[in-house]
Amino acid sequence: MLYTLSRSPWQVDIHALLRLVRSGDDILLMQNGVVAALHDSRYVAVLLASPARVVALENDVEARGLVAQISSSIDTISYTEFVNLTVKHASQMAW
Repeated sequence: MLYTLSRSPWQVDIHALLRLVRSGDDILLMQNGVVAALHDSRYVAVLLASPARVVALENDVEARGLVAQISSSIDTISYTEFVNLTVKHASQMAW
């Protein structure tokens, strides 16, 4: 399953999201959700401990001026790669 987090991690229950995640799933941080990938954020460690791969949408990271502040453990992806994720996962859940 593809999970998309588009809101700030302070506005959603990250732990509820992570209880649903399974191995093979992907979590895409987009829009204000990219804030969860900040290097010293308390959320980045929680996300990376999940069995899912965590990525951030590159354009949203750049639009918020956060390129230098995103954790090196979080890969950024293009819109094309986002489309590939939607093809890979028949189901998507937006947070």
